[in-house]
Amino acid sequence: MKATLHVLSVLTGGLGMALSPLASADFLGDSKANLSMRNFYFNNDNRDGAAAPSKTEEWGQAFILNYQSGFTDGTLGFGLDAIGMLGVTLDSSAAKHVGSSMIPTDDGKAADDWARGGVTAKARFAKTELRYGYLRPNLPILVSNDGRLLPQSFEGGQVTSNDIDNLTLIGGQLEHTTGRGSSDASGLAVAGATQESNKFTYGGADYNLTKNLLVQYYYANLEDYYQQHFAGLVHVLPMGDYGSLKTDLRYFKTTSDGKNASAAGRADGYKFGGYTKGGTGEIDNDTWSAAFIYSLGPHAITAGYQRVSDDSNFAQLNQGGLVGKGEAGPSLYLYTDRTIQTFIQAGERTAFAQYAYDFAALGVPGLKASVMYLKGDHILTTNGNDGSEWERDISLDYVVQSGTFKNVGFGWRNGMSRSEVARDQDQNRVFVNYSIPLM
Repeated sequence: MKATLHVLSVLTGGLGMALSPLASADFLGDSKANLSMRNFYFNNDNRDGAAAPSKTEEWGQAFILNYQSGFTDGTLGFGLDAIGMLGVTLDSSAAKHVGSSMIPTDDGKAADDWARGGVTAKARFAKTELRYGYLRPNLPILVSNDGRLLPQSFEGGQVTSNDIDNLTLIGGQLEHTTGRGSSDASGLAVAGATQESNKFTYGGADYNLTKNLLVQYYYANLEDYYQQHFAGLVHVLPMGDYGSLKTDLRYFKTTSDGKNASAAGRADGYKFGGYTKGGTGEIDNDTWSAAFIYSLGPHAITAGYQRVSDDSNFAQLNQGGLVGKGEAGPSLYLYTDRTIQTFIQAGERTAFAQYAYDFAALGVPGLKASVMYLKGDHILTTNGNDGSEWERDISLDYVVQSGTFKNVGFGWRNGMSRSEVARDQDQNRVFVNYSIPLM
């Protein structure tokens, strides 16, 4: 409970600063706060393999108190945001708890409760905003994971500018992350690595050439691990009574940096996990994808293809090798980052298709469903290049539209994965989200 009290004290202190006599009317008048709650049941059944226990089954409740101030008056405005998060275990046991995918591990079992929080100082000049402190980026080169009870967060600074019409410029540097199943901050790494980096630098641009055409470019550098370039294009073709066709093209080029680029550095723990050419552990990857989404009324059909090059797996931030710091890393800006698998193995070629339906057309607004299937093959392993895997996902969401429980959201995710390079798994997630505005 010490962690809980610490988070609440930090948040209370931030609110106190926000409410000080020095704050302007805009600082206070534009402030808002809410309490978000998430009830989450997670069940992952490993269908093969020797590791025990074979099944993760846990249930928890999250409370997230979020305060956002306005900005002070003047050419240069200042503000302050604060967040406090508390997770409570409702059901788990040593036989049901595997790692810390959702709930931290305490003395070999799931922690009874855990907490964390953060404060973000912010400044605004014209249409440019600087934020420093607690951050949750959502960018092609970094997507904060929110797939469990509490979200993943980062510490650092970010500048976002919209001063030029139709152009968004973003740049920043991050130093630490707190995993979705942890209260402890850690440095940054890639999958399989055991050494931390404390410098992730990035920048990029989103430019709307027309209202239906977006082009993107981003660059990221995780010091001593990799440099990454991303280029993207999103185009929507309106077709009148025949719906619309969206084209989404994505390309990542990732190469080694610093210690990962040298044999000595990789021997010291800066080695990339998974298959790499010659077993060196050096990062060297090109990944591209093309997706086409046809929408007509309540129907949406997606079809696409993704190709990962041969010399290493796709690489982005992942703290899975840092023992005791919470598992895995951010989500990936890939269509193939699904309920269970990510389809990012070296050499992997993945075809995918999805059908989604909005039941508002049948008189049930707020109810949406989708089913997706992915098949990857040509996976490179130490034994050859014939590995394959597939996954089928079902998604069902409903948001109450009126009455006492208006805006309460219910969700169910069901995934089935069969793989020649990973354990076969069946997974279910059931969750309820609700937010109460406080000011």
